[in-house]
Amino acid sequence: MLNSEKWQPYRHAQPAEAAKELVIPNAMPDDERVWVPVDDNVCFRPLCLSASSGYWVNLLRVRKAGVLSRHRHPQAVHGFVLKGEWRYLEHDWVAREGGYVYEAPGETHTLVVDPHVEEMITLFQVNGAMIYVDPDGNNVGYDDVFTRIAKCRAHYEENGLGGGYIDQFIR
Repeated sequence: MLNSEKWQPYRHAQPAEAAKELVIPNAMPDDERVWVPVDDNVCFRPLCLSASSGYWVNLLRVRKAGVLSRHRHPQAVHGFVLKGEWRYLEHDWVAREGGYVYEAPGETHTLVVDPHVEEMITLFQVNGAMIYVDPDGNNVGYDDVFTRIAKCRAHYEENGLGGGYIDQFIR
């Protein structure tokens, strides 16, 4: 059976222009320095920062209750809840452990972690940007893949991992 064609690897070279694959054996790191702080008890762990396509994939971790951010996305966002739960003030659903969330482009929402949740970790793929707004929709800031790279580089430089630590996640 192992001699069948099905078990044979592809016999040709990969495209020279293709970006190198990215495999992270310990996506949930033991080293706390890998988590990049955003606010008190809120941080993210970068997994892939695609400067060439304008998206990023990260783990968002929250270790307290509260309102995280009110934001809008010009492109789709995908989320998968690994631990805990969270919700949006604008909706009546709750994203719970094991659940998947698709966020449509153009929607504005306010992410909340309720007091009974000790820790929330969600895998997010954010395409384009997060545009932070006030309750009336006025722009108060933004994040895109480049601001995320800069935040990571500064954090890793400061905590001893070195600014170049982030380069392994950039594609």
